[in-house]
Amino acid sequence: MAEGAATDEEVENVVAGLGSYGGKVGLVSDCEEEIMLLWAIQQPIFSKHNAFVSQSALQLHIDACGRSLSILQSPSSLGTPGVTGSVMWDSGIILGKFLEHSVESGTFFLQGKNVIELGSGCGLVGCIAALLGAQVILTDLPDRLKLLKKNVETNLYGDVRGSATVNELTWGDDLDTDITDPSPDFVLGSDVVYSEGAVLDLMETLVGLCGKQTTVILAGELRNDAILEYFLEAAMKEFVVGRVDQDQWHPDYCSSRVAIYVLVKK
Repeated sequence: MAEGAATDEEVENVVAGLGSYGGKVGLVSDCEEEIMLLWAIQQPIFSKHNAFVSQSALQLHIDACGRSLSILQSPSSLGTPGVTGSVMWDSGIILGKFLEHSVESGTFFLQGKNVIELGSGCGLVGCIAALLGAQVILTDLPDRLKLLKKNVETNLYGDVRGSATVNELTWGDDLDTDITDPSPDFVLGSDVVYSEGAVLDLMETLVGLCGKQTTVILAGELRNDAILEYFLEAAMKEFVVGRVDQDQWHPDYCSSRVAIYVLVKK
């Protein structure tokens, strides 16, 4: 079978949209099979690592939404155990450009939509969502907020179609009513599935945040098949889960090391 070719079963599981996302989505019905397909067909270990980022740089520049965005990074923080949001990863770049491409192609709309970003890190995805017209709340742990706020202030100047605010949010903690009432239209996250320990807290937060009309879009680096399978098993208890094929992504921002999933509550 050629790399990227779909099996008969995959074709049968493809649906024309999931939640507010109107593009083609391959429904995930079997976690073990999903992991096998990703690692056997996409072969992430043979794809270039950090193809779109430079984690040693103090700034990362990327064109999006008619602007040249300048994202500050803190490479020195990367060596601190548990700290990954101080620099950009490919999954964040890919998710941000996926949002831009999807809005431009009419696959979904963000104008006027309420959006929560989880684990915002450097803030690129949330900034792009705001530039596309969304009312965005970017969230992360308390010690990550200084860099996040700086990037929001640096890039969201002048005429911005939407808006962005920065809030503290620790997964697994009780959620403030200002982000749950009403439920957001979209929840976004990049590289939020990185350890089994974080999965349960992440799932608790997703379940608490999402209403029936909420569409979750997550992008992640394919590093550890066991952790991804653990997440999918937990997610499928509460959500319908679908994977977005790379032919739906921004054509200049694709990587076999990354997967994008759409989730909606059952």
